[in-house]
Amino acid sequence: MASPNPNSALVSVIVPCYNQGKYLADALESILLQTYTEWECIVIDDGSTDNSKLVTENYVQKDKRFKYIYQENKGVAKARNNAIKISTGKYILPLDADDKISHDYIKDCVEVMESDKSVKLVYCKAETFGQRSAPWNLPEYSFKQLLIENLIFCSAIYRRDDLHEMNYDEQMSEGFEDWEFWISFLSETDKIVRLPKVHFYYRLKEQTRNPKTSDSEKQARIRNYIFLKHRELYQKYFPLPDIIFDYYKASTTLHSIQNSSSYRIGKVLLKPYWYLKRLFK
Repeated sequence: MASPNPNSALVSVIVPCYNQGKYLADALESILLQTYTEWECIVIDDGSTDNSKLVTENYVQKDKRFKYIYQENKGVAKARNNAIKISTGKYILPLDADDKISHDYIKDCVEVMESDKSVKLVYCKAETFGQRSAPWNLPEYSFKQLLIENLIFCSAIYRRDDLHEMNYDEQMSEGFEDWEFWISFLSETDKIVRLPKVHFYYRLKEQTRNPKTSDSEKQARIRNYIFLKHRELYQKYFPLPDIIFDYYKASTTLHSIQNSSSYRIGKVLLKPYWYLKRLFK
């Protein structure tokens, strides 16, 4: 098999931005420094009131592969959809404005996609940075597990032709729109490749729209929306009798732990610690 031409396929990098001006340069710089050169980067400003436009215009002046678009605040899903509509690449790579990618990420992704047409999506290992730097230990991919939790961050690369007019769900303004997109986009038979190197860096900061870390009630509400939207899929993989039995097993295990002597001893030993913690709060 002939090796793929490293500069043969255009990649459209889609960067929605809402008041992320202080982080945006990190994201755009990581694109500018890509070893793969055939890319366009569309920054879609979702009604920002900070310096996001100025930051982007500085990069547009540096390199005409950057493009700036403004829309009234409609949410990240609407922003991604609008940017994808005007993009021209064979491949789509979403990137949030506060994250960044390694210099070789696009090159390594395109090499996989160009050499194996059966691959539906490519992503990679990841690390967090910002408030805390650490490996991001995502579980191994399986489609069934994807229905339970998001296993793929938004910055994975996929073919435009595979969209078939599918969009990011614009009703999902509270978060998890990338997770729902993967559920809609992928199937159990699709070939997914996770690169063995760390290429993606996810910024941890105090304020986040991720309901997984910010609001349990919101997370429950969004999960219910996803379940209802994909009801037949969930019922196929998680029949009600199986769910009830799994709940029974988990409840029984928890009850056994709570009534064990080691659990009761542990509670007694930790009681002074919790008292002191409340005292000095």
